[in-house]
Amino acid sequence: MTTPPVFATFGCRLNTYETEAMKELTAAGGLENAVVVNTCAVTAEAVRQSKQSIRKLRREHPDARIIVTGCAAQTEPATYSAMAEVDLVLGNTEKMQAETWQKLGKGADFIGETEGVLVDDIMSVKQTAGHLIDGFGTRSRAYVQVQNGCDHRCTFCIIPYGRGNSRSVPAGVVVEQIKRLVATGYNEVVLTGVDITSWGDDLPGNPPLGDLVQRILKLVPDLPRLRISSIDSVEADGALVDAIADERRLMPHLHLSLQAGDNMILKRMKRRHLRDDAIAFCQDMRKARPDIVYGADIIAGFPTETEEMFENSLKLVEDCGLTWLHVFPFSPRQGTPAARMPQLEKSVIKARAKRLRAAGVLRVDSHLAAQLGKQHSVLMENPRMGRTEGFTEVMFASDQPEGQIVSTLISGIDGSKLTAA
Repeated sequence: MTTPPVFATFGCRLNTYETEAMKELTAAGGLENAVVVNTCAVTAEAVRQSKQSIRKLRREHPDARIIVTGCAAQTEPATYSAMAEVDLVLGNTEKMQAETWQKLGKGADFIGETEGVLVDDIMSVKQTAGHLIDGFGTRSRAYVQVQNGCDHRCTFCIIPYGRGNSRSVPAGVVVEQIKRLVATGYNEVVLTGVDITSWGDDLPGNPPLGDLVQRILKLVPDLPRLRISSIDSVEADGALVDAIADERRLMPHLHLSLQAGDNMILKRMKRRHLRDDAIAFCQDMRKARPDIVYGADIIAGFPTETEEMFENSLKLVEDCGLTWLHVFPFSPRQGTPAARMPQLEKSVIKARAKRLRAAGVLRVDSHLAAQLGKQHSVLMENPRMGRTEGFTEVMFASDQPEGQIVSTLISGIDGSKLTAA
């Protein structure tokens, strides 16, 4: 008996996007009786979870081929090829090539000449997103990959070695895809990538991300809502700042790659901003767009971080007015400079992460309380749940039209969600 492939995805929205692309590629290639695991390499915990999942998936699918791909497979192919449960390891480039899945669909296994590993040099890749897809996820929101890879070398980050150097999707290709998405009924599009503010650096004329955003809003007038994913605030160009301030169809929600709030730690991370830069950006954007909501990535327990340094990161939550925190307990990634720095005790790292998360809970509570009695436009992801312009979840007491934007009065709070009638 043959069955369609089973997919398991770890990590970022870009991975989720690429899993959807792989679903199309595997279907076209005729792949059956397989499990595809799309891994993340951001933390050691992510790698551990993927390995645990692979063992579980082998028990659940004893006769299927298990194919492991993604950033952790790209950076640590030997880790996965050594697992008895794994039949094939694919690199991030190979997973997006139709030829790969066509060969696998015909029964090829690559084992013998490659010993179960097909991972090429990601740094040699010069293009991205030849696998553009017409949306995924809910019927209301679609993600469009506009960029891949990263030219920066933050001392804690393994991702450039999993994704390669920065590559941009030309603006015309992005605009045409968004036009197709809007024509099929999507009311919100999210621009995504690894280092999205570097979009355009490799294109003729080096256009900034703000030019792409303004071009989309101008050339796709029927798009109700445009959202951008995680950005590096220090790289926000003038056109992007203007769009955030003036374009109401650009959602007032920014997830910032801050990582720390202490200048010495930021320098040791090899970040491109200082504490005051982050605070100034957040304050300036809030003056220009008072309803803006910030999320941020912050690492707890970076090597050499003292209690005073950590306190600066903790204070940054209030100083920047952050709401949605993604807290990462530091975990050394082999091959990065930070892995060779003096490490903190795991108990200290865990405790600091807990304190940051507690600060985040207080900020969310404050944000939710401030929404009571306000009118919001909510994009419905399913009949009872949607999200505001600031990406806050709203639960409804009765069914609403899925995929549509509903204007509603916020009447209550339920945990970390808002409620409406």
